[in-house]
Amino acid sequence: MITEERLSISKRTTNRFFFMIAIGLVLLVLGVIIAANFSGGGHGEAHGGEATHHAAGWGQRLLANLWLNNVYLTGISVVGVLWIAIQYVAYAGWSASIKRIPEALGSYILVGGIIMILIFVLPIIFTGHNTLFHWTDHSLTEVGNPNYDPIIAGKSGYLNVTFYVIRMVAYFTLWFLFFRWLRNESLAEDLNGGLHHYNKSIRLSAAFLVIFGVTSSMSAWDWVLSIDPHWFSTMFGWYVFASWWVSGIAAVTLTIIFLKQAGYLPMVTANHLHDLGKFIFGFSIFWTYIWFSQFMLYWYANLPEEVLYFQERMGAYNNHYTWILFFNLLINFAFPFLVLMTRDAKRQMIMLKIVCIAILIGHWFDFYLMIMPGTMRGESGFGLIEIGTALTFLGIFLLRFTKELSKAPLVPVNHPFLEESVHHHV
Repeated sequence: MITEERLSISKRTTNRFFFMIAIGLVLLVLGVIIAANFSGGGHGEAHGGEATHHAAGWGQRLLANLWLNNVYLTGISVVGVLWIAIQYVAYAGWSASIKRIPEALGSYILVGGIIMILIFVLPIIFTGHNTLFHWTDHSLTEVGNPNYDPIIAGKSGYLNVTFYVIRMVAYFTLWFLFFRWLRNESLAEDLNGGLHHYNKSIRLSAAFLVIFGVTSSMSAWDWVLSIDPHWFSTMFGWYVFASWWVSGIAAVTLTIIFLKQAGYLPMVTANHLHDLGKFIFGFSIFWTYIWFSQFMLYWYANLPEEVLYFQERMGAYNNHYTWILFFNLLINFAFPFLVLMTRDAKRQMIMLKIVCIAILIGHWFDFYLMIMPGTMRGESGFGLIEIGTALTFLGIFLLRFTKELSKAPLVPVNHPFLEESVHHHV
């Protein structure tokens, strides 16, 4: 007998999230004060023919960290919607009992959109350009200006502030609308039963997959690749997606484990965990494949405008980022590959829990390596600003996620494939 089960978020848990945000803000403020008073607040150096005209001090570091954490968590959020869409289009039955977890992940999309637009637009309003994005300096596209950059000028039809903001608003509007549509159909199915809402969800999901296929790559170009406007990669959209995707799966799996340990989701068994473990195992390898393919092709070609990106992350700035590059390979590939290689490991909550936490930390560092060299050059660090910003964003994310998760039954009792999910065996 399948009964309705709801998540109850205690006041103590909610207070912990607020405490996390408060601690994060305190650490962030302390970090900014220390950086402003005890660091040189130096300037970005000219590198590879791309002159930087902005100070890479505490303000730039703060802005870069805000951008990093919001891009990372926004990706995890939209991956929740993508996961649901894939399950519907594939007519998947095994995942019916766990669908409410990725479903609720999408609740951060609206918050992420507002924050991202503010981070991008406010510096432009007050200073004329956003120092995270070199191309927003209008002098670079003015013919005859000493700062004129023919490469950036050639990309100005796509990389201009107006079109950039329009695209950003379009991404978040489409993602949030499909999140709400799929969520509403799922909740209506709980009330009404039947196949009407399920079939409508399949049509919505098919449309979302097409839209996501375009917007995920374009958002990766806009939010991450355009930080290094002289560099280009035909695989970058796939690379960012792979990092988002495996992080999203790890977030879903980790949430399920926490819920199981709290006494929820009794119908979720080791068989479901096994499938989730296979996804984590397989897509960790997929991320590594994209990483290696991109790196190997650029290294082999050895063209100056192509290898610049990897020089900044390996040999430049006194090897400032080299340890992170190899740490990424260790924590995002070698660790999950070796730990989850056996069948038993994929069915044990403790093993999956450790791997999921490692992956979520590891891919945060992956985005750190994508964003910091192009924004901070050799002046980035890892201290109170980074820890404080990460804790603040994580607290906001968990508040949104758990609130959405508690609004509906944890198990969709009228899902047509729920019985198949209950009896799932691998």
